[in-house]
Amino acid sequence: MQFMPSWMRNYQRSWLSGDLVAGVIVTVMLIPQSLAYALLAGLPPEVGLYASILPIVAYALLGSSMTLAVGPVAVASLMTASALQPLAAAGSAEYVGLAMLLSLLSGGMLLLFGLLRLGFLAHFLSHPVISGFISGSAILIAVGQLKHLMGVKAGGGNVLDTLLQLAHAVPHTNGVTLGIGAGSVLFLLLARKSLAPWLVRAGVDAKLAELASKLAPMLAVLVTTALVAALRWDESAGVSIVGAVPQGLPMLAFPPVAASAIGQLWLPALLLSLVGFVESVSVAQSLALKRQQRVQPNRELLGLGAANVASALSGGFPVTGGFARSVVNFSAGANTPLAGVVSAMLMAVVIAALTGLFHYLPHAVLAATIIVAVVSLIDMQTLREAWRYDRADAWSLLATAGGVIVWGVEVGILMGVGLSLGTLVWRSSHPHIAVVGRVPGTEHFRNIARHPVATEPELIAVRVDESLYFANSEVLQDTIESLVAAQPRTRHVLLVCSAINQIDATALGVLTDLESSLARRGIALLLSEVKGPVLDRLQKTSLGQNLQGRVFLSTHQAFESVRQNTATPMAGGEKQVAPSL
Repeated sequence: MQFMPSWMRNYQRSWLSGDLVAGVIVTVMLIPQSLAYALLAGLPPEVGLYASILPIVAYALLGSSMTLAVGPVAVASLMTASALQPLAAAGSAEYVGLAMLLSLLSGGMLLLFGLLRLGFLAHFLSHPVISGFISGSAILIAVGQLKHLMGVKAGGGNVLDTLLQLAHAVPHTNGVTLGIGAGSVLFLLLARKSLAPWLVRAGVDAKLAELASKLAPMLAVLVTTALVAALRWDESAGVSIVGAVPQGLPMLAFPPVAASAIGQLWLPALLLSLVGFVESVSVAQSLALKRQQRVQPNRELLGLGAANVASALSGGFPVTGGFARSVVNFSAGANTPLAGVVSAMLMAVVIAALTGLFHYLPHAVLAATIIVAVVSLIDMQTLREAWRYDRADAWSLLATAGGVIVWGVEVGILMGVGLSLGTLVWRSSHPHIAVVGRVPGTEHFRNIARHPVATEPELIAVRVDESLYFANSEVLQDTIESLVAAQPRTRHVLLVCSAINQIDATALGVLTDLESSLARRGIALLLSEVKGPVLDRLQKTSLGQNLQGRVFLSTHQAFESVRQNTATPMAGGEKQVAPSL
């Protein structure tokens, strides 16, 4: 029984009703979404259904979240289309095979990361970058679906090109299709914003009313499908429909593998893995906190990896945790991943026996479902907060979103990550350096530019708020030299090391040269508050030997030593030397 997940071994009968109800509700929500996201990815509709069975079961066995709903999602579908459309015709057998291979590569990477316990990778994509990526993707997705609302053909390599083509295609708009699509968008928006309050005023329980508003897409699908079938708008009005959807469970098969295809797909697969993992973990953690549960990032890597491998083997495409479905799953009372297993079983029934119901489903209503779902992902709040707090993060968000909109998903996220890392390097290469003095009557030391403090006339005390490495060590040296030049009476320079976690080889060489240069002018270099690991390495160097007796446990001790021994600045005394901290 050890191979069973803990939730299964410790399952309680009282959890069953919540899991069953949540499984049914999520299935009703998943059916139109799986069809819509397959359309977004450029795949036949049944592929979206295939990706909604075994991946859910695989995640339930290995994942750590009790309520994360795994399956097709908008951003992963867009990334799939972006990766595959340059390689094969959308909807073709080759295209489907490449989608399966992309899912297999992504799943394999996630499994490898999980086995190597690389869950910390979730921290490599900052929140502004993820927000910018998702917001830019949402705009790209929404604009790309307008052609289905209008019933026209329009492409374009970016948002501007697509909008220009749509403008040229306006005279050819299919009125019935536009009515179905625009009406569906309006209904879904009103249902999202007003249906729950209206039902509550009508006497419906608030929780049930909220769930009903989430299931509006299924109602839109049922009504529009019935209208098209009854009035035969597909023939009389030229409304584009899904058509025949193959019935029957998917056959398990290994996707076709070619070295050339792997070479073209490994980078999109890596980006898919990272984005999907970060998005899933953030959703899972936010829901887990509401129940005082824990999400294990390394287990999430294994669960998502297994889900993507299962999707590839069952004819699906890349999957990850979906925000909207996970929230509905949580709100509907899901207690364990059994809710997902129930959903997978119901999806299997749909695929085995009910796909004929989708024949007259108009593409316009699927496009409306996608548009309404992704518009809510445009995150203006994070942009406003970042702009007020840290403009660099705000620019990272805007650069990521702009890159996605103009050049595509891969370029956009690489721009965002590159800008974030560049900002990090720039900041660390321009560290905050403060001249400090003693707060009167205390042993505390603060920036002389910010606080009324006392200083020693022959001492310059400098605190650098960053580790020292090749990119910033020269800045520290230049700052100290400028301070010494401005204060000719200086006989001691104290480097307060409380914020220094590491000194690399380049910085060590700079400090060694600085100490020698100061000594030739009769100025002693002192150190205080050196952290233990830094001091351990420093003591093995020539600089450490030269600083014997001039390394102090605290800045207060250093100040007292200088104040009491101004006549002999090199004398620190063995009692003042700090032990390994």
